[in-house]
Amino acid sequence: MSTNTLMIRDFPQDERPRERFIQHGPQSLSNHELIAILLRTGTKDESVLQLSNRLLTHFEGLRQLKTASLEEITEIKGIGSAKAIQILAAVEIGRRIANLNFNDRYVIRSPEDGAKYLMNDMRFLSQEHFVCLYLNTKNQIIHKQTVFIGSLNASIVHPREVFREALKRSAASVIAAHNHPSGDPAPSREDIEVTKRLVECGKIIGIDLLDHLIIGENKFVSLKEKGYL
Repeated sequence: MSTNTLMIRDFPQDERPRERFIQHGPQSLSNHELIAILLRTGTKDESVLQLSNRLLTHFEGLRQLKTASLEEITEIKGIGSAKAIQILAAVEIGRRIANLNFNDRYVIRSPEDGAKYLMNDMRFLSQEHFVCLYLNTKNQIIHKQTVFIGSLNASIVHPREVFREALKRSAASVIAAHNHPSGDPAPSREDIEVTKRLVECGKIIGIDLLDHLIIGENKFVSLKEKGYL
């Protein structure tokens, strides 16, 4: 890199988009400042902010930039393939986020639905994994989290870890699950103790534990169906 290349750090502190991003959030930045963060460096004749502004001017804003090709972007002086790829990668992420459909989320209507969602990921694990599915009011999965790895007992799987994520995600309910590496999903005394403890804590904070599934080799047990919830 040329020692004459102008970088974001060459600007006064209050003019650096990265610092303002940290202090005030991404919504405080203009389009060309956000792109400057992606580009990182300018040229010996032009700051990164000037280069970013020229890029946007060339494409008349984000609308045309989002459909630009790699070749079209690299035609701009000062933007090589590495910078162009960074821009196109960010555009593609934005496009994929925009195309996410809330209604495409997996819905849990029964213990079988939960087991089907988890079975392929959990049936071959060599250690016990305690996993939680966090659901919204429509029983759609909004998040999956591995809470603990290791032998299950009531003192290790703490409700705090389970419900902290539920509160963070504004979940309406939780489905707990863990695997038995032996392949036999029959519940142990520890499984039942953990379940009862989570049910009690969930009632206190208003987030229901809908079920605790034990995943075996192509079979499962629902502790709700067994009467432990």
